[in-house]
Amino acid sequence: MSTTLEAPRQYGQPSRKGKRAWRKNVDVSEVQEGLRLLKDEEIKGGVLAERPSEELFVIDKKGSSEIRDAYRKQHKKPLKADEILAQRSAIDAVDTRKRGSSNVTDGVIEPKTKKHKSDWVSRKEWKRLKQVAKEGNPMDKPSDGGFYDPWADEADPTPLDDPQFDYLEKPKPKVAPETLKRAPISLTADGKTVPSVRAPTAGTSYNPTFEDWDELLREQGQRAVEEEKKRLEEERKEQERQRLVDEANDDDGEAKSDDESAWEGFESEYEKPEWLNKKRPERKTKTQRNKIKRRKEAERLAKWEAQKQTKEAQVAEAKAISERFKNQELERDSDADESSDEGDDTTLRRKPLGGKIRAPEKPTEVVLPDELQDSLRLLKPEGNLLDDRFRTLIIQGKLESRKPVSQPKKAKREVTEKWTYKDFKVPGL
Repeated sequence: MSTTLEAPRQYGQPSRKGKRAWRKNVDVSEVQEGLRLLKDEEIKGGVLAERPSEELFVIDKKGSSEIRDAYRKQHKKPLKADEILAQRSAIDAVDTRKRGSSNVTDGVIEPKTKKHKSDWVSRKEWKRLKQVAKEGNPMDKPSDGGFYDPWADEADPTPLDDPQFDYLEKPKPKVAPETLKRAPISLTADGKTVPSVRAPTAGTSYNPTFEDWDELLREQGQRAVEEEKKRLEEERKEQERQRLVDEANDDDGEAKSDDESAWEGFESEYEKPEWLNKKRPERKTKTQRNKIKRRKEAERLAKWEAQKQTKEAQVAEAKAISERFKNQELERDSDADESSDEGDDTTLRRKPLGGKIRAPEKPTEVVLPDELQDSLRLLKPEGNLLDDRFRTLIIQGKLESRKPVSQPKKAKREVTEKWTYKDFKVPGL
């Protein structure tokens, strides 16, 4: 059994003083290990830290051919072209063979077997709807001829006709609304009807004459200038209103009187107020009161007669103006052609019918000089036929101008707690 002889040492407790103090039997194992390693290096040929770098390292400028060949076999980096060609795409390559297929088209005509979305109308359904619209029977109801009348009474038997259901309330007959018999009211200012599809003016052509184009440009420009003036006027009024509001907010609300501006202490105590110097009015007699009453009654009658005469004059003037306008309309209707019967859809009523939402504004239909094209092939399509048709239906009075509801109101639900859990009985009582 081998035993290791070491120098005596104390317990390895760190010093609790600021500087390291000398102690008896200090651990010197670290120093002995360093001396042993130094002796081993001297035996093997010298201390490595003291030997020069030329004796310790050799620079190999040629390299080993065996190591180079083995490394190339293990780590051979391919060319970038080989990496690109080696990649495999998830999409199949384009088939260059020519063969007839219904799925291959020229990009304009869709194939018959094309898969549409779930909410898309198929070609078969489209043909059925087209046939239904052609026959004039949208509800697929049997009709002898003409359009289907949804307000007509149907002779379909119902279970309410059975005697055993006599206690039930009979269904009310269908009654068509009264407005169904009325003609739609046009929203134009002159009251004339607007055609569903208006013939375009000569100035909106792709290659118009200078006179027609210049007239349309001046008309649209004047309209834009008036709208801008109206907008600036409204902005000025809003700024004035905001200024008054700010001034009212800055006011602290304290009442300002003339007494505050007067110097205190300079008023004599013997001076009487002004209202005490005034003579007190005496009580009027009955004769005086009757005289004042008759004078006031005469003044009221004179004022009423003046107002009556003014009103009669205004009514007579309005009738004369109405007659004059009627004569002008008759003369215009007799002299104008059929196109004059069309209403002006740019100028609408001041107040819309049936609501507060006004009809959408008509877009500006004018082409600037740098956008004019002398060829129909270079013409860029503008506008939207669906928007134009929708606006025409609103102006004709067949539809209401409503604001789309993006967030409909949800039904209010009240959550209550049942008290049935309180109704319990204790057994044995």
